[in-house]
Amino acid sequence: MPKNSKVTQREHSSEHVTESVADLLALEEPVDYKQSILNVAGEAGGKQKVADVEDRPAWNSKLQYILAQIGFSVGLGNIWRFPYLCQKNGGGAYLVPYLVLLIIIGIPLFFLELAVGQRIRRGSIGVWHYVCPRLGGIGFSSCIVCLFVGLYYNVIIGWSIFYFFKSFQYPLPWSECPVARNGTAAVVEPECEKSSATTYFWYREALDISNSISESGGLNWKMTLCLLVAWGIVGMAVVKGIQSSGKVMYFSSLFPYVVLACFLVRGLLLRGAVDGILHMFTPKLDKMLDPQVWREAATQVFFALGLGFGGVIAFSSYNKQDNNCHFDAALVSFINFFTSVLATLVVFAVLGFKANIMNEKCVVENAEKILGYLNTDVLSRALIPPHVNFSHLTTKDYAEMYKVIKTVKEDHFSALGLDPCLLEDELDKSVQGTGLAFIAFTEAMTHFPASPFWSVMFFLMLINLGLGSMIGTMAGITTPIIDTFKVPKEMFTVGCCVFAFFVGLLFVQRSGNYFVTMFDDYSATLPLTVIVILENVAVAWIYGTKKFMQELTEMLGFQPYRFYFYMWKFVSPLCMAVLTTASIIQLGVTPPGYSAWIKEEAAERYLYFPNWAMALLITLIVVAVLPIPVVFVLRHFHLLSDGSNTLSVSYKKGRMMKDISNLEENDETRFILSKVPSEAPSPMPTHRSYLGPGSTSPLETSGNPNGRYGSGYLLASTPESEL
Repeated sequence: MPKNSKVTQREHSSEHVTESVADLLALEEPVDYKQSILNVAGEAGGKQKVADVEDRPAWNSKLQYILAQIGFSVGLGNIWRFPYLCQKNGGGAYLVPYLVLLIIIGIPLFFLELAVGQRIRRGSIGVWHYVCPRLGGIGFSSCIVCLFVGLYYNVIIGWSIFYFFKSFQYPLPWSECPVARNGTAAVVEPECEKSSATTYFWYREALDISNSISESGGLNWKMTLCLLVAWGIVGMAVVKGIQSSGKVMYFSSLFPYVVLACFLVRGLLLRGAVDGILHMFTPKLDKMLDPQVWREAATQVFFALGLGFGGVIAFSSYNKQDNNCHFDAALVSFINFFTSVLATLVVFAVLGFKANIMNEKCVVENAEKILGYLNTDVLSRALIPPHVNFSHLTTKDYAEMYKVIKTVKEDHFSALGLDPCLLEDELDKSVQGTGLAFIAFTEAMTHFPASPFWSVMFFLMLINLGLGSMIGTMAGITTPIIDTFKVPKEMFTVGCCVFAFFVGLLFVQRSGNYFVTMFDDYSATLPLTVIVILENVAVAWIYGTKKFMQELTEMLGFQPYRFYFYMWKFVSPLCMAVLTTASIIQLGVTPPGYSAWIKEEAAERYLYFPNWAMALLITLIVVAVLPIPVVFVLRHFHLLSDGSNTLSVSYKKGRMMKDISNLEENDETRFILSKVPSEAPSPMPTHRSYLGPGSTSPLETSGNPNGRYGSGYLLASTPESEL
């Protein structure tokens, strides 16, 4: 090398030297890559300051990270959605399609998100900009979906906080209907008398709900205060990033399992618990052939693991690069499945107990009707079996008496108004979502000994389950924005919480529950399926499955199973495409609507969304997916730089330093990239290559002396944004 070259001069000077990449590589001789690191980066329009890898926050321990992923993936849906789907779709038979889809969709896509986050060490925006700049809008869409979900999800935490504080009294306030005094007479509230005490408390005392989404009714001040407390808790948990949220996870992730274990033990000791569990897991094998069952199982797998939100990527980006994320993916996925099954056992043990209570109540009420008919000679006493004792009437005796009366009085039986009082009918009543948590389960707990204690534990569990999911959701917003735009972490996080609280006032007006239903059913379902299928396509078909497998081999130190190659390349995209198509068809076939509580009827009625609500619903979906085509068009027509036209190198005293300056000559870009200027090379070392399934050796021989570019430096094993 010429002695007067700038590269040689760097050994004798402490000053920064910057020269073109083409000149540098033309003059430089191969050196030990361990002593020098080449940093390649580009950003249009100026300099970009990027911290070293060592400056990025990291988890204090592997346990903290696993608990964070579990806390994010295990949420309220495991408690009130999975048991409902299991009951609705064939009991134990539903577990078969769920497990199959967990293996072919859930674990591979969860592993993919963990791997790209850990590999690139950035939030969702940075990750997908790196993988495929033209699909960089995926990260922005993930942030928007996280915002939509966070807005209403924290309202549910607010509801749980309200019930939590109401639980510190005996008897529980939803155990009996309120009685109003009308002079000397005591009158039971008609709305409560027509429904039930727990239903009345939920709709009238807690929500003070209006009759339709069009009737705002003003703010519910009690729920407004609870929402403020909920955002305060979330804000304190995430304001310091993983330094604060990681510590919270030790409690918020583990406490729900303590409560579920306590409820399971207590539930199994309740009368009728076995009836509920047997009803739950009795398989209805014919259901397995129903395509709707498979669609709902796929949707549940998809949302249970938190795919597409960006929280999984954000959490894994704080890992060391040699972390075994393959093990993490399998572990968290099966813990999630185990939690769903455990929650199902608890729910149906308690609902089995409740069904027995309600069935006995039905028998008593109908026995009184029969006694009235006997006293008025509407029915003959000869119809009553001699062994039946009305003072100690069992469900078996009533069933026998009911059968005899129905047979003899067949022509006039309907006029008697007698109910069959079958336990199976009570157990078949499908309850999900808020109806399960705030009505059915609360009603069952009123019959528990020491009911306030169990109520406090239950709603504290819901708060912690919601908090764990909210921390992951907030990470899906804050991590990519902070990484990309370098905004102050604490200020941006506090600003997000304040903004979300004021927007969330939409959900604490008297019609707010209907907006929660709208956002829950439509704001995330379709956008997330689009996001995840594009994530899969970006990695498997644009970035390249073989290339990605090669980089995983380098990162993990072992070659992942061939199974993932085929899943990412073929099976998962196909399944996701079918799920997306089915979701669109379902949206078109079933007009969007909601269950409204009608005060005068004290009953629910299904109503369709009015035109303005439909416009809002469509806007939510469009806004969530809009960044994807916008970024694609802008970068396709070079209206937005993807950073591939800016590249330079600077160095000092033997350690390569990073500097950004525009390279005007395209031939220099081609020289370093060996490609067209718009294509960026992978920053992984290229002396090894995964050749796809069936390859006998991961080694790849190159004609270049040092990797594919023939430069004297081995490219750093971390992307430009880390260095």
